[in-house]
Formats: sequence, structure tokens, C-alpha cells
Amino acid sequence: MKISDLIALERISCDNNSKSKKKVLEALSALLVADTPDVSQDEIFKSLISRERLGSTGLGHGVALPHARLPGREQAIGAFIKLEKGVDFDAIDNQPTDLLFSLLVPDHFTDEHLDILAQLAKTFSDETFCDALRKSDTEEELFKLLSGQHTSSAA
Repeated sequence: MKISDLIALERISCDNNSKSKKKVLEALSALLVADTPDVSQDEIFKSLISRERLGSTGLGHGVALPHARLPGREQAIGAFIKLEKGVDFDAIDNQPTDLLFSLLVPDHFTDEHLDILAQLAKTFSDETFCDALRKSDTEEELFKLLSGQHTSSAA
């Protein structure tokens, strides 16, 4: 699966000025709600927060992959935010997080969910790729970079 199968230009925010973990999750929820008409922004936010309570999705090196499962979904979707300035996301390296790819998956995606997350983690562990994302100035540039990346052949 390509990241472009998960994301749309409308679900990307460049140089977002959210200043806290909560505000970033609210912003990601706002991006995701456009393509989840049967679910409210508040439901998405609560799902993301509930997952964060289990343990931070901050991978370190400025990257986080907040994710949640939602009933009624038929396919996985994602949203991406590049922050103006990193926020404390309780990452394992205690460094600020400025690149966030959020994922919503159907309840029945068990193995697929883990496969997608593993591949996203691998993709976002590439320093060159993350540097290119950080240097991008527009949603369009971010979309082009993200669209060129693969997650896995599964799902």
C-alpha cells in the first residue's frame, strides 16, 4: 500500500501552529473528519486520545504516528501535519515532535493495522525523507513527498 492510498491533499497541514499535544490531536481530528461523515471530530479526537493514554505514539526524532481504530470504516485513512515548532509529545527520546502522521483504521483491520504502522515507522525513520518534509513549504510539496512513499504490499 502506498501512503497516497491513505492520504489526500485536503488532509495535510503545513507549518501548523498547534502548541500542545492536545491541540495537534484536535487538528488531526479536524483533518480526518472530512472523510469520515459517519463519525464526529470529537469521536475521532477521543479515539486518538484514548490510544495515547495506552502509551505515546511519539517515535522520537521529531516523529509521531497517532492512530486509532473506528467502527464502521471500510478502509484506512491518514492525515499529516508538519508543525511550525515541535511540541512535547511524550516521545521516547524526549525531543519535540514536529512531523505527525495520523492513521484511522477499521475495527476489523488487525494485521493490516500493524503492517501499516510498521511500514510508516520505517518510512519515517529515514532521516533524508524527514529532512525533505521539514524543508517543504506547502501542502502540495508535502503531498508529493508523501505520495512517493510505500507502506506495504499488504492491506
